[in-house]
Amino acid sequence: MAISAKKKMELGDFQTPAALARQVCDLLIRLKISPAAVVEPTCGIGAFLQASEAAFRDCNLFLGFDINPDHVEVAQSEAKRAKVCQANFFVENWPRILSELDEPILVIGNPPWVTNSALGSINGRNLPAKSNAQRLNGIEAITGKSNFDISEWMLTRLLEWLSGRVAVLSMLCKTSVARKVLHHAWKNNLQIKKASTYGISAVDHFGAFVDACLLVAVLKPGGHSKECKAFATLESSKPIKTFGLRSSRLVADLASLDAYGHLCGTSVVKWRSGIKHDCSRVMELRPGAKPDLYENGLGETVKLERNFLFPMLKSSELSKGSTPSRYMLVTQTSIGEDTARIASSAPLTWNYLESHADLLDARSSTIYRNRPRYSVFGVGSYSFAPWKVAISGFYKHLDFQIVAPLNERPVVLDDTCYFLPCWSKSEAEYLRELLDSESARKFFQSFIFWDAKRPITASLLSSLDIGLLAEESGGTIESKRLRTRQTELAW
Repeated sequence: MAISAKKKMELGDFQTPAALARQVCDLLIRLKISPAAVVEPTCGIGAFLQASEAAFRDCNLFLGFDINPDHVEVAQSEAKRAKVCQANFFVENWPRILSELDEPILVIGNPPWVTNSALGSINGRNLPAKSNAQRLNGIEAITGKSNFDISEWMLTRLLEWLSGRVAVLSMLCKTSVARKVLHHAWKNNLQIKKASTYGISAVDHFGAFVDACLLVAVLKPGGHSKECKAFATLESSKPIKTFGLRSSRLVADLASLDAYGHLCGTSVVKWRSGIKHDCSRVMELRPGAKPDLYENGLGETVKLERNFLFPMLKSSELSKGSTPSRYMLVTQTSIGEDTARIASSAPLTWNYLESHADLLDARSSTIYRNRPRYSVFGVGSYSFAPWKVAISGFYKHLDFQIVAPLNERPVVLDDTCYFLPCWSKSEAEYLRELLDSESARKFFQSFIFWDAKRPITASLLSSLDIGLLAEESGGTIESKRLRTRQTELAW
């Protein structure tokens, strides 16, 4: 029976191709996995059940579960030895089911790849009961980090239920999900003996443009490994790298960390984020036909003073090394500064803000609550430094750019960019030279997961001790100068 696109999304109903299921089972055979029981918690029409029956001939128990009764019927008719039941993953008593199985246990499958927020947008109900499973609070919840993949929740729980057993978890998922699941397992000392990921083409198999993999986690009582070998494909025999947990921190490349980890420390110059305003249609303007005219995102041509307008670069423009093509209306020089002063110093600008108060007041982020009207976020004296060394957080390459002033005005950046504020061109050039060095790049790459939504973060950048890097590069005097400037200016 055909189901609607909405229902398909809610149920994560993207069937695993039979050929891919066979490839996965062939790999498990090569890894010498020989289960006594095979369980597929979200079996769909049974591709993995059929492949498992063919691959693990000595196994005596195959169990499949799915929420869709039509899928259960198809899977049961196609499987030769499996028992298939209708069940909702989120209400089933999995600890009891798993406790009754002989070891080794193989839990295999392809859980839904949808996020909880995506399900919320269609009022979907096929998701876990609401709880703060990731224990997020404060700014993390405010900025959206509480959003998670449904499969992340499912795989995390499965590993918790299997910990202490002789078992294997073998699941197709987004690469980012595999990493988060392992990170949780390692932090909570779940008994994993070894883990590996194998890249797959989500586009070819599912028409999905995401980085995806097969996660294989081998569990055994007393297992304490906190590393994972990453293979390029299901057929690869040698890993391309090993990632893992070191000193409570997730490391993308352990070999690079071993070589350059000594540079980890506190940056002598503080990395900053660009300015956040959450209303580009009002706060970002392009030059109009005359010097004092500007065009906003609503298609309006307006006349404004220059006092609060600054040339700006968006993340995409910064990544390309472009010249600023627009201006940002920056209403404050520091967080919490009273914006009412704009009325007297720039009445045209104030009237413009007042005329679009409905849009600015409608900004949903709680960071604007109990702040002066028309506030922005992530602004300080550093925002107006004449020179900057900056990088986009979104793009999958380390590309540090020098941002020069334009027409004697400092260029500001949007909140997806990070930068070091500089007071001279020579200082900016020196810092970029350090950041472009092989040592700095290898250091950063040891922590960067390029499949992440924002692979480069302020936390990552700040973990490099630039002063130590300068000393190792023969710049003792420059290093001392950087440390002195940091102390004096306290950016």
